[in-house]
Amino acid sequence: MKYKTIVLDLDGTLTTSEKVITPRTKSALMEAQRAGIRIVLASGRPTYGISPIADELKIGSYGGFVMAYNGGRITDWSSKEIVFDQPLAPELVPDLYAAAMKSGTEILTYQGEGIAATNPNDEYVKHEAFINKMPIQLYNDFIHQVEHPINKCLIVGKPQLVAELEKQLSAKLAGKCSIYRSADFFLECVPQGIDKAASLDWLKERMGIDRDEIVAMGDGYNDISMIEYAGLGVAMANATQEVKEKADFVTLSNEEDGVAYVIEEVLNIKCKDRKESDDK
Repeated sequence: MKYKTIVLDLDGTLTTSEKVITPRTKSALMEAQRAGIRIVLASGRPTYGISPIADELKIGSYGGFVMAYNGGRITDWSSKEIVFDQPLAPELVPDLYAAAMKSGTEILTYQGEGIAATNPNDEYVKHEAFINKMPIQLYNDFIHQVEHPINKCLIVGKPQLVAELEKQLSAKLAGKCSIYRSADFFLECVPQGIDKAASLDWLKERMGIDRDEIVAMGDGYNDISMIEYAGLGVAMANATQEVKEKADFVTLSNEEDGVAYVIEEVLNIKCKDRKESDDK
């Protein structure tokens, strides 16, 4: 089987805990692209938070795509054209806000190049800002201050609170909004039917490939759908047990170049010289 596309989650998969790509993993991905494999970066992050990594890997030069907001927006990185965009219905925001406030969690969304949050000092809000390298702005009247369209809201808080809220909102907003965790402390609130597999199914038609020609790698709950969808679904060693059980293969962790291991040992694409600069 010749794989034509590698779909990568970012946090906990492509990047380390420091939110960087190791030299070995970068070298392996560059070699894969030179071999004709296209890269799709699929993350819950906004496009702004993905773009530095997309540029570092030069995916625009090799026909790659950025799938942001868990698939809510897809950008052709060669032309920077937004080829798919599904905003969140504005009428859902008051319900999401009320649920977050009642449960003792916080809510945020993305406005331009910044994060709009109910509590800029919250540790989980700060973590999201760190991940995306985006400044935080206080929205003390969140419902009325948010400027639409937006692609998602993110509810953040202690894992036990987020897990309980996931159950409540999934029941209350069934058929109206898709609710799932991307981490124990992150609850993604996106348009109904939006997830990485659904958007990947749409994208494969544009790319002219079959699902069997896709390798998808991830570590979080929001990666399960694309791991199950792809021809080769890969879970990281640092993934939760639930994710690992859905995968065809479990690679090394994100701290151990698990992505590079799949490229080198499973796809059998060897780097000619890992020390050689990919910028040449």
